Amino acid sequence: MRKESVLAVAVFLFSVVSSSVSAQTGRVFDSLTMQSEILEGERRYAVYLPPDYETSQRSYPVLYLLHGGGDDQSGWIQFGEVLHIADKAIQSGRATPMVIAMPDAHSGQRGYFNSPNGEWRYEDHFFEEFVPYIEKTYRIRSEKRYRAVAGLSMGGGGSFIYALHRPEMFSSACPLSASTGPLSIEDARERLTRRNQPFTEEQLEAYYQSHSVLELVNTLPVEQIKSVRWYIDCGDEDFLYEGNSLVHIALRKREIPHEFRIRDGGHTWTYWRTALPDVLEFISAAFHQH
Repeated sequence: MRKESVLAVAVFLFSVVSSSVSAQTGRVFDSLTMQSEILEGERRYAVYLPPDYETSQRSYPVLYLLHGGGDDQSGWIQFGEVLHIADKAIQSGRATPMVIAMPDAHSGQRGYFNSPNGEWRYEDHFFEEFVPYIEKTYRIRSEKRYRAVAGLSMGGGGSFIYALHRPEMFSSACPLSASTGPLSIEDARERLTRRNQPFTEEQLEAYYQSHSVLELVNTLPVEQIKSVRWYIDCGDEDFLYEGNSLVHIALRKREIPHEFRIRDGGHTWTYWRTALPDVLEFISAAFHQH
């Protein structure tokens, strides 16, 4: 065979293989279920599996990606375009292949936390049932270094609180346009009253101390907060801008390293879709060996 023909065949085969690899896509499942004893019922969740998940035997890092108020576990798939964005970030080399797990915090009572009176224990469900279930069901590396949490709005608040409550669990936390919780005791009282959640004065105090991001940043040990890599992003037209800015200032005063982004935009899916590639790149830096 002439050299020109051999070269042409080689180029053709390379292009076929390259096209095949580049055409690989991840998979999303948006209405899976698991059983919860803590919440006494079936709970829905969604999951993104990276492009090579079905063809490899490796275990993957995991991102717990939390939706906002009014959405459910399918929000990041339906509106956030997580399949397209994660595939593109992985194929371009910006992000490492990872599993993305998205729980439902809309059913029953809305939110990611336990109620002040302890009758609804979503946070306990997340750590005691959901995380162990996901990391048993899928091929996931279960060390802190390979686990991250991120979310938008209500889910941004969940990201803040989960990483502050359990810093031993997460290498990175990325709150986007986050609800930062009450800024004072009276603010906490108004919030719980508005939600028709019963509480005693003692429960109110405990709720404020454990669910105000600003209070936690100001009172928790510095080294505990530093053990998590922080990426905070909020639009300059977002109604939650004040709380995020105050948290940034508090972190600066305590000399706690963090990334803080203020970009042009508001409390919209357009904003969060543009934030997600940077989030995936940021958490991948912790997943990688340096």
